[in-house]
Amino acid sequence: MSVFNPFKAVRPKKEYASQVAALPYDVMNSEEAREKVKDAPYSFIHVDKAEVDLPVDTYLYSDEVYKKAAENLRKLSDDGICIKDDSPCFYIYRQIMGDICQTGIVGCAGVDDYINNVIKKHEFTRADKEEDRIRHVDTCNANTGPIFLAYKRTAAIDSIIDKYTALDPEYDFVSEGNVKNTVWIISDENDCKAVSGGFADIPALYIADGHHRAASAVKVALKRREENPGYTGEEEFNFFLAVAFRAEELKIMDYNRLLKDKNGLSDDELFTKLSDIFDICEKDVAVSPSERHKFGFYCNGKWYELTLKEGLCDENNVLESLDVSVLQKYVISDIFGIDDPRTDKRIDFVGGIRGLGELEKRCKEDIEIAISMFPTSLSELMAIADSGNVMPPKSTWFEPKLLSGLFIHELK
Repeated sequence: MSVFNPFKAVRPKKEYASQVAALPYDVMNSEEAREKVKDAPYSFIHVDKAEVDLPVDTYLYSDEVYKKAAENLRKLSDDGICIKDDSPCFYIYRQIMGDICQTGIVGCAGVDDYINNVIKKHEFTRADKEEDRIRHVDTCNANTGPIFLAYKRTAAIDSIIDKYTALDPEYDFVSEGNVKNTVWIISDENDCKAVSGGFADIPALYIADGHHRAASAVKVALKRREENPGYTGEEEFNFFLAVAFRAEELKIMDYNRLLKDKNGLSDDELFTKLSDIFDICEKDVAVSPSERHKFGFYCNGKWYELTLKEGLCDENNVLESLDVSVLQKYVISDIFGIDDPRTDKRIDFVGGIRGLGELEKRCKEDIEIAISMFPTSLSELMAIADSGNVMPPKSTWFEPKLLSGLFIHELK
């Protein structure tokens, strides 16, 4: 049984939606963020990355940054850019990018569902990244960025989605990357009960993206429970902002690897080690793997296709047979000596949305080797989460990204 509740969103007035909505904080650095907010006074980047309104040399995790974020969030309401709905609502959020069309329900998931693993995870989090968002949520007194959840679709929720998406939307605009964003409001009490009831019949929700935001929201809730020992469980801090999408509509893109050096190996030594694991074929064009257990390998200005030799992984073990697991075990760790890709500075990652040209570009700048991947499937993600295991870091890249600023969940 999954808890998913309506809430009174703080959100932009219709005429300001496209000016407020912004890509999430973790897909840009401070320099890029400062450039994006030029001539964009209402952009939610002013909240998510408030250092853009402070001197360039400001420490990113200083108290001033979090205080400025809270100030900028309040200003959106004080200036009449954002309003708060009078009654609890659900919101339908549809994104269309190319051939991808994903439709989700915006609501609040339960902290206890996260703790009890009704909300399932597939990756570890880093304490430093958690701490940043804990301070941001706590200081702003709000969940400012939604958690990207997936669920196995049901007829009950589908019927509500179909009913409202046939009506005129509240928001309808195109954002960066030519993504069409459309939002409908579910304010009818009976329809809200039907949506909550539909989720109550779903045994599990899956975090697709936003593990750090989810973990941080939960830790803020636990902190507030300690501060309020008489809490009932119904306070807003017991829930966190999320968008739950029908799993069948989601697309995972490749998440490619960049290696800064050859770990002291000569080219002959490197390719000898690779040939023990893969069949190697030199290619005249960039390699975008066409199926599982195939990899593109770019080195010294040449592309190779690597095909995993039979018998090197247990195909009945979903974690062991993941391409990201195969690559981590046999190549990243065994050959290049990188055992913790979350912290090792010799490895970097590039989402597939940037294309293979980005891999070649980086190899001309600061990287020696690029490896292109076949995307992890959503069924693999769910199977890993159901088994209680976690994937290697940077296993999935979802597009389009959920925009921040369209829905804000206040904690009290």
